[in-house]
Amino acid sequence: MSNVARVTETNAPPAVVGEATTILQVIQRAAADPQCDIEKMERLMQMHERFQARQAEQQYAEALATMQQELPPVPERGGIKDRSGRVQSTYALWEDINEALKPVLAKHGFALTFRIPRNAAGVEVEGVLSHSAGHSERTSILLPVDVSGSKNAVQAVASSVSYGKRYTAGALLNFTTHGEDDDAYSAGTSEQTTLQDQVVIDIIERVDEAENKEQLTEIWKAAVAVLRDAGDKAGYERVKTAVGAKGKELEVLQ
Repeated sequence: MSNVARVTETNAPPAVVGEATTILQVIQRAAADPQCDIEKMERLMQMHERFQARQAEQQYAEALATMQQELPPVPERGGIKDRSGRVQSTYALWEDINEALKPVLAKHGFALTFRIPRNAAGVEVEGVLSHSAGHSERTSILLPVDVSGSKNAVQAVASSVSYGKRYTAGALLNFTTHGEDDDAYSAGTSEQTTLQDQVVIDIIERVDEAENKEQLTEIWKAAVAVLRDAGDKAGYERVKTAVGAKGKELEVLQ
């Protein structure tokens, strides 16, 4: 029996363990019969695999619900500055998010990993949240290369990857962030920044740093895809306003 099967049966309620045992007993009897139909054996195995998958998914959901109550809010140490150098808004850095979440993930049997598939359209980041029972969920985001702020090629890709990690981790875990020096938060009364708020803030930062209309168009295309998938109408309007203002600014400069 596989490790996944053992985990599933050990942690499952008695009725579930009984059902799993019954399926395995039927498979074992069929395997011992020299006249067993191979197609019937394959169907039994498929039934057992589907049962395992359902139980792994249920354990994933239950563990996630428990874990989310323990996820700590992450301080926002990153800052978005205007052209004069003043901080307009703050956001949580990926290294802070990762450090805060890893111990809680491990405690509940979760692992968060990332993949960067090849994509000619930009930088694609796929986040994968896996549970020890065998089930996993994933989400991805496609971003333009972040060439703002005179970044070199490596820095531009690394910036987009960092953004993609923050976005996909937030989508999978729904953690919150707060201002690092927020006295109201310390008193338990502040409003925490949601994942979607942070996404909109990051997009507007990119809009503000666009150096020409081509960059602005690429940012807008990526923003539309992200906000449409999230169903964030308010965020869409905020970004649309920022893009319109930036477009007029670029027209004056050019």
